[in-house]
Amino acid sequence: MTKPHAAKPPSSQVAGTAAFSKFMHVLQLVADATEPLNIGALVKASGYPRPTVHRIVAALVAERLLAEGERGALLALGPRLIQLASRSWGRSDLRLAAVDELKRLRDLTGETVHLAVPNGKAMVYIEKLESPSAVRMASRIGTSVALHATAVGKAYMAALEPAVLGPLLQGLPLPRYTGNTLVKLPELRKQLQVTRDRGWSVDAEEHEAGIFCYGAVIRGSRGLPVAAISVSTLMFRQKADPEGAYVAPLLQACRVISGRIAETPSLSAADIL
Repeated sequence: MTKPHAAKPPSSQVAGTAAFSKFMHVLQLVADATEPLNIGALVKASGYPRPTVHRIVAALVAERLLAEGERGALLALGPRLIQLASRSWGRSDLRLAAVDELKRLRDLTGETVHLAVPNGKAMVYIEKLESPSAVRMASRIGTSVALHATAVGKAYMAALEPAVLGPLLQGLPLPRYTGNTLVKLPELRKQLQVTRDRGWSVDAEEHEAGIFCYGAVIRGSRGLPVAAISVSTLMFRQKADPEGAYVAPLLQACRVISGRIAETPSLSAADIL
């Protein structure tokens, strides 16, 4: 089980939203966990007192945003939240613009394809198409992944303007996931420059051992990065010509999707989701 990282409780930016921010913080911790959590784990991860967590959980369960296990000890996302998320995901303009190309990319490569969008200092998967292979990946729609350790994250960062990228990197956490993870800022900057120069990124077993990913960016109507796509393959079955087998169709998919966005005024960076 992957435990949620202990996090500093969020500070409210708008008057009167402190309570809401606490509710969202607890909800996010449950959503990011790979297995159901109990109250003790939420207390440790959230930094809130146990009575506060109990009250928040009780309210979220009452609204069906969280669901309790059979014995009431473990918590998972509730049916109402899943319903809301499903509606949002199904109506995503970006997903609708990309889904045909994502399917084509999956079929051409025979590998798992992810579509991700930026969310603060992370990327969030909003679509995943599984490889037809019997061996599947553990990622899922809604998962938040690190910018510095994933192909989608590095493709997105490499496409940012220097004035935007600089402050982002200065405050970016660089946790280690494997022995290959880039945890020093100079190394990350160097790889982002390589990514910028060639037009695509890699995750060389940096987020998960045994998995190699190729990434490229989708640009919005003003040429700014709005999302990224990755093709993920297991190391033992990686093809001999990865640039021809994975990168070329990946870049073509990104070009087509970016073109669709540019031709559709409603798909701007501000309202693309």
